[in-house]
Amino acid sequence: MAVSPSSISIPAELRPADGRFGSGPSKVRPEAVKALAARALDYMGTSHRRSGVRSVVGRLRAAMAELFGLGDGWEVVLGNGGSTGFWDAAAFSLIERRTQHLTFGEFSEKFSAVTAAAPHLEDPVVLTAPYGSHPVPEPADHTEIDMYALTHNETSTGVAMPLSQPQLGPTRRGDAPALVMVDATSAAGAMTWDPADVDCYYFAPQKAFAADGGLWIALCSPAAIERIERIDVSGRYKPATLDLAIAVTNSRQDQTYNTPALATILLTLETAEWMLDGGGLAWAASRSAASSGTVYGWAAERDFASPFVSDLEMRSPVVCTIDFDGVSADDMAAVLRANDIVDTEGYRKLGRNQLRIAAFPAIEPDDAEALTACIDYIVERL
Repeated sequence: MAVSPSSISIPAELRPADGRFGSGPSKVRPEAVKALAARALDYMGTSHRRSGVRSVVGRLRAAMAELFGLGDGWEVVLGNGGSTGFWDAAAFSLIERRTQHLTFGEFSEKFSAVTAAAPHLEDPVVLTAPYGSHPVPEPADHTEIDMYALTHNETSTGVAMPLSQPQLGPTRRGDAPALVMVDATSAAGAMTWDPADVDCYYFAPQKAFAADGGLWIALCSPAAIERIERIDVSGRYKPATLDLAIAVTNSRQDQTYNTPALATILLTLETAEWMLDGGGLAWAASRSAASSGTVYGWAAERDFASPFVSDLEMRSPVVCTIDFDGVSADDMAAVLRANDIVDTEGYRKLGRNQLRIAAFPAIEPDDAEALTACIDYIVERL
């Protein structure tokens, strides 16, 4: 590098108002932090089984049901541990025998490893696509597969996939249908979807919901609830903290089985209600689409940058992975960080000369545009 990162000072007029572009943990809205501070005396540090906390959990469950347009019989279930914790819970409490996994990045691969290692489950069927694309599920009789494990948005690669898979329709009907569960951690709240296509849509709130970690939220259809209840009475051993039947029972009482991260719950609620006040899920998704569209459009016009995901239909609207040629992405990220524009580094295990830029709803589209101007300024000097 010809100059050190600290020697490049980006003019204040070019910088975004908020320089947080991390793909998770993501930018937390200052307004939500102020709301949390306002509840320091009557919410934080109080029992999660008393009305002060349970009323907040109840509001959060209601907001999620409204935001995602959940129908009769759907339930909003909460538990501790994040999406990785939910994978373990699903292996004990939601998957009966065998899954089909679509893997196209590190996080989808990790879930398939969980079911492969579970001694009470059969080896999963794993359909893999090269990084930068996604596979397509293959219909199977429900006697062969009882769960399809999809990922709405692969955070590590910036690849999104549609949840509407017409070929799965016949496998989801009958006395013992195969279910569809979706890891939506970086998609929930930023991408639209139809509950008719899904049985369990689960996520952690430290990405599009602009909160902190330590919590998982699962939106469960009546079929998913029935599956959880059936496994519960089957005699299968389940650790209590990974028992979804216990999580369902507690969620119906607006609480979690053990003490949750109260700050995370309130921050998530603040974002969910902010989305509803703004116009709902379509409005939130439009903010992400505006920001990512700016980043992709900028990259397409530069001879030193290009979107990693070449297929427009697979390109994520919430996590932009941009390859660079002739200039070090690590150097650019270092300069950005020295100028208080943070967490743009490429995903550590992808191993590309790349920046990864979040475009979650809480990020102002104007800030995404300012970021591209800052990168231009840096490239000219590197």
